[in-house]
Amino acid sequence: MTDQQQPTYSLRQLVLYFLKLGSTGFGGPVALVGYMHRDLVEKRQWVSDEEYKQGLALAQLAPGPLAAQLGIYIGFVHYRILGATLAGLAFVIPSFIMVVLLGMAYKLYGGLTWMQAVFYGVGAAVIGIIANSSYKLTTKSIGQFNLVSFKQHWLLWLLFIAAAAITFFTQQEQVSLFIAAGLLYMFVKAPPKWLNPSTANSFVLLQMGFWHYEGSALTKIAIFFAKAGAFVFGSGLAIVPFLHAGVVTENHWLTEQQFVDAVAVAMITPGPVVITVGFIGYLVAGFPGASVAALATFLPCYLFTVIPAPYFKKIAGNRSIKAFVDGITAAVVGALVGAVILIAQKSILDVPTALIAVATISALLYIKKMQEPYAIAIAAVLGICIKLFL
Repeated sequence: MTDQQQPTYSLRQLVLYFLKLGSTGFGGPVALVGYMHRDLVEKRQWVSDEEYKQGLALAQLAPGPLAAQLGIYIGFVHYRILGATLAGLAFVIPSFIMVVLLGMAYKLYGGLTWMQAVFYGVGAAVIGIIANSSYKLTTKSIGQFNLVSFKQHWLLWLLFIAAAAITFFTQQEQVSLFIAAGLLYMFVKAPPKWLNPSTANSFVLLQMGFWHYEGSALTKIAIFFAKAGAFVFGSGLAIVPFLHAGVVTENHWLTEQQFVDAVAVAMITPGPVVITVGFIGYLVAGFPGASVAALATFLPCYLFTVIPAPYFKKIAGNRSIKAFVDGITAAVVGALVGAVILIAQKSILDVPTALIAVATISALLYIKKMQEPYAIAIAAVLGICIKLFL
């Protein structure tokens, strides 16, 4: 981090900016970090290009949703802990409110024919969006699908394939697999000069006794979502394997269709994709569940940003840490691919949904101006037409 200079903007202006971005910023993490560079570096010059790049590097290196973590770091640049906290809250709260309202509507109208028709098409489009994102994440994190990349990054590809296969066949979250992948790649590529047998991450758990919900249930939600939030590298969609395994397979909080619908809700709302946890939490335990799920997911992201921020230059130059993160990232992306196959196998049940999924992938790949919310809207209309009029 560069030496702290007198900011040219007030804390209020910073908070208002992130409120606006969290309310109107569509397009996923890549688009959101692009908006921040355009608005805060190029146009307003609130932060320098160097400060922005350091924040982006930290967001990519440490676990946490990319866009939210970069926003927290930018808040930290001139206003330290208070700025990081308010920027993060301002960025997340608008989309949290939206998903809670959508959760209320989903509970009220989810059983109606027209709502089922909407999510019939939307669910198929979500499969296509996740598949497309997993392809882009793979090429960005590991390399292109060609012989040269396979030879140069053979160990990363091996970790990627192993994680995809294990996730698909076990249908469970594999935290230990990710850690093992990171350690293996670190020891092979950049072994540390000394081994420090440190303990695993600890999480601050939130217990809330709102209304008539049992504290034990909320504690269980907090533990699960804190663990999930600590292993989101680069893209919010990387959380999908964790959520699917824990929410659908292990705890049976949601059905397969409800889970796909929850991912769809995240796609049609602005702000970080990870905010889908608020929707899931609402379906499981109402507003207390939504609040606990969101706080537990974003708390690790916040801590992993503000704690290392003052020392990041030294951390960023550590080859062993970089190798560890590369190994984990390969396994996480592989798990995402495995989850896509697993979810698609259970969600794509007929020819129309298969065609919608394929068309979504093609549109996102070949139509430059096509964004996820547009694909979702088109799929919703197609779902209504197919289910209600054909």
